[in-house]
Amino acid sequence: MINREDMLALTRRMTVKRTSITRIAGSYMDEEGFSEGTFNTHFQNLSPAEREKNLALAKAVPFSETNKNLKEYCFESEKDQNGKVNPMRQLLIGMRNCGLKNDALMDTFYEVIGEKYQTDSSYAIYVFHDRYDIPAKGKDHERLGESENVYEYLICVICPLENEYEPGEPECGFLFPAFLDGGAALNCVDIYQKNTKNPHTELKELLGCRPVDNRR
Repeated sequence: MINREDMLALTRRMTVKRTSITRIAGSYMDEEGFSEGTFNTHFQNLSPAEREKNLALAKAVPFSETNKNLKEYCFESEKDQNGKVNPMRQLLIGMRNCGLKNDALMDTFYEVIGEKYQTDSSYAIYVFHDRYDIPAKGKDHERLGESENVYEYLICVICPLENEYEPGEPECGFLFPAFLDGGAALNCVDIYQKNTKNPHTELKELLGCRPVDNRR
């Protein structure tokens, strides 16, 4: 189960003044899943207005209703039956480790989504990279200072394009790796669905993951 307080700890920092998001990258896709243009830039290079607008997109994932709109999944396995690593998990780890700076990895990621994502209109894929210095706390939950533990993660959102290159509210997305027990759970991912009655089930399929238990 996703701990709501963990998600709120992330969203509290998603303001123009407090954010530690390092980089944002994305692609604008046509209805057939082909990229019509990409971008990749340091987050602090954006204007304050652009940072605020993009933070609202990123925040939609961890701020959503936990264990309903945002659910925890685990990758089927680190390796498939042939002993090969889970390619999507490996791709996400590579994207996280390079802080989104490897355009070849990003292009591969957009291609995978374009092949599987189901829609009849153009859309945008936005990916954010962040490092959260988890504060150390005593038994009384009072903050003791900065911890040596850093949670490095990605947020991805997929949004319909309302106008040319203008994304609307995210329809789905994910947080990788899942934030669990004060750290990164590299074998888990939290998937967001705006519409739980008509979700984009292809997202968990392209990620190659399954619900943590049969109740979800």
